[in-house]
Amino acid sequence: MQHAPEKICIVGSGNWGSAIARIVGVNAHFHQEFNPTVNMWVFEEQIDGKNLTEIINETHVNVKYLPDAKLPENVVAVPDLATAAKDATMLIFVLPHQFLNRICPQIVANCSPNAHIISLIKGIEFENNAPKLISSMISQAMGGKPCSVLMGANVANEVAKDEFCEATVGCLDVHGANLWHKCFDRPTFKINVVSDVPGVELCGALKNVVALGAGFCDGLKLGGNTKAAIVRIGLMEMKKFCALYFPSVESDTFFESCGVADLITTCYGGRNRKCAEAFVTGEHGKSWDEIEKALLNGQKLQGTITAKDVMICLKAGQDKSDDFPLFTTIHNIAFEGMKVEQIVHCHA
Repeated sequence: MQHAPEKICIVGSGNWGSAIARIVGVNAHFHQEFNPTVNMWVFEEQIDGKNLTEIINETHVNVKYLPDAKLPENVVAVPDLATAAKDATMLIFVLPHQFLNRICPQIVANCSPNAHIISLIKGIEFENNAPKLISSMISQAMGGKPCSVLMGANVANEVAKDEFCEATVGCLDVHGANLWHKCFDRPTFKINVVSDVPGVELCGALKNVVALGAGFCDGLKLGGNTKAAIVRIGLMEMKKFCALYFPSVESDTFFESCGVADLITTCYGGRNRKCAEAFVTGEHGKSWDEIEKALLNGQKLQGTITAKDVMICLKAGQDKSDDFPLFTTIHNIAFEGMKVEQIVHCHA
């Protein structure tokens, strides 16, 4: 018996959400497993007196968050979340995790009861003296449905230009893994699927903290040797953090795109590095909010949020912050007034 085609809904339409919509739209059009129409939920905004959703649907360009790339015509911007998620069998979450508690009840009330779910969100939360995965939050909010993850060395603007890159999907379900591979894999966006969901997700979150350290180095005009040392120490602390809180994480995951590749691209490009450099130079103000407003065009800075959450985890119960000198130094420079020059004294 032939199954009805999978109906895809992208929950989020920022820079990364719009870039991934280009890929998903093309694959939905060409693979018979998918309904060719892809709904993309867009938080409605006014751009020069016109609704952003109307602009996207008329021009097939997200003029605010991805102005230099065309979206496929089968990607439809939908301002109403319930309508966007109606009967969806595949849900792609790609928005700041701070909004999840507000939107998930509306989605679960309207999507298919057997929907496959994947998170492209990079961050962690804190609960009961330990870190909590965003995928676990989504799963819990969506009635216990399993949530896969996609992470990788994927600067959105480069993905939108169809420059070759890789990404890692963490998924425990074989059928779901096959669906997500078909949904995302393209000649210029190669997908590798692994079963280590926590490892894939934690790499995607923690590398943003390390990128702040790399940006501090750039702001101080330190050389490549110093920055490479920060990246190496950061990778070691990422592995140590994972082993401490999620012992099932596999070492091989750090050699996937979600691991060392994403760490490198984020520390040498990406918004977290750029904002941390600006924090040092003071060119766009001294507060993170000012820098975010000046440089990110409405996007959210995740590294600072994750740095706070990591420090809460390390300070909970028996203080473990001394075992993570780089994470601790980055947090203290960002929030406790520590001199940025201390970034070079963070080795164990």
